[in-house]
Amino acid sequence: MEKEKITFNEYQKHAYNLISEEGKKDMITNGVLGLAGEAGECCDIVKKYKYQGHELDKEHLKDELGDVLWYIAETASGLGITLEEVAEYNLNKLHKRFNGEKFIKEKSINREK
Repeated sequence: MEKEKITFNEYQKHAYNLISEEGKKDMITNGVLGLAGEAGECCDIVKKYKYQGHELDKEHLKDELGDVLWYIAETASGLGITLEEVAEYNLNKLHKRFNGEKFIKEKSINREK
């Protein structure tokens, strides 16, 4: 039986219910600090793979990416916006930067301010 998929906004609602009461007092700060910590853990997994001879632990990286997503959801909730708004805004920005095209190195290096 296939598991039912959820939207980003549904995920965000579920994630909100898991924020501690203390965290809910300042979701932006708690969110970005948590995001920094979890992103650092992702970096550490890749660092160990690239430079210390470890196997790439994809399951551990997947776990940490989930934590990154959770803190992004918390930060978005603190800003009063949805994850879908963040995703749409980001794609629109990138399409505008690259004129709706695929990634082009020169446009990335010489992008408009």
